[in-house]
Amino acid sequence: MAHRALIAAARWWARTPIIVRIAVIYVTARLVTTALLQFAAHLSGPFSRFGADANIGSFVLGWDAQWYWLVAYEGYPADLPLTASGQVAENAWAFMPVYAYAAQLVGLPFGSWGAGALIVTLVAGFFACVALYRLLHSRIGSSAALWAVTFFAWGPLAALFQVGYAEALFVLLLLIALDLVARRRYGWVYPVILVTAFTRPGILAFALYLGLYGILRWIRRRQDPLPVGEIVHIVALGLLATITGFAWQVIAGIVTGDPGAYLATELSWRRNWIADAGGGFVPFDGWVQAAQFWFTQWGMPGRWGLIALVLLVLGAAAVLLFAALVRRLGADLRLWSASYVLYLLAVFFPQSSTFRLLMPLTPLWGAVAVPRSRSYRLTVLALCLVGQWVWIYHVYAVATQFWQVP
Repeated sequence: MAHRALIAAARWWARTPIIVRIAVIYVTARLVTTALLQFAAHLSGPFSRFGADANIGSFVLGWDAQWYWLVAYEGYPADLPLTASGQVAENAWAFMPVYAYAAQLVGLPFGSWGAGALIVTLVAGFFACVALYRLLHSRIGSSAALWAVTFFAWGPLAALFQVGYAEALFVLLLLIALDLVARRRYGWVYPVILVTAFTRPGILAFALYLGLYGILRWIRRRQDPLPVGEIVHIVALGLLATITGFAWQVIAGIVTGDPGAYLATELSWRRNWIADAGGGFVPFDGWVQAAQFWFTQWGMPGRWGLIALVLLVLGAAAVLLFAALVRRLGADLRLWSASYVLYLLAVFFPQSSTFRLLMPLTPLWGAVAVPRSRSYRLTVLALCLVGQWVWIYHVYAVATQFWQVP
């Protein structure tokens, strides 16, 4: 009897429209994440950032969500705040406006920015799942694409679909842009770039991707014709992504009167880890500093950190260039992944937030989902849930250590 029920359920699932299947996966995942967040609130103690009376609402508005809320209600400072030593202090210029004001607009009927932030994030997360399936299904098949969506929706960072962070919206816009480029519907990419550029940092990685994509198309032009019109679009989109990628720095400089306002603001967060990080931004220096910093923190020589960094970079390059499962995704998604990894290496200081910053590599879930073994896929799903709880526990339930920053 049970066997027949399972067969009937499988047949029903196979006949169900894909949008409904994605909705079931996403909603079920959100219920599980809600339960984990509720348990984290129960565990939160008096020494936690959220206090002994924490609840899910506290988490929605926690950490960087406070900065987005501040942007929505106070805007950006014309005068940069300074520390006692005269360095630029943490301020709202590190957070771009699209998500902050979208949450404010959606929250107006509820009289709550937090409600708006939660709705924007939840909805963006669902449509990001739809966009991921659309991007992957013709490359790896419908079943693997749906499993990729499952890993994404249930993944270690799934709490970001339910808190006041811009990641879900950014990933949605990114997946739409990647899909539009793959389908060569370039005209629609222009507005997507404009919105994405002011949602969160990362559009410069997309500019690099477009440049590499254009080079690849040029190399393959005999097998895959490259009309002049497409060349114009690819170049124009790359220029637009580059210009908008630097636009926020220019805007911050004009408003504050300090051309280095944005970079100084970003470095103010790095000083929480490296005291002398205020000397100016140097590309790739953050990872070099962090490699030595973390190994020193763990009681090992800093030079071991540099060796580990080299091995990490070489390993990431080998996976993106040679791993058979990744190659199944197509050259364009591998180029995007490589571009974003290079961008992270150039501009960020790796710490606990790095896991969150990996979300734009979401298309790589497709490579994880390719193996057809049911036991393998269920094992990956179980690991996703374990990772999700570990992340929620540390950044929301405990939240007492300097490295527990989402």
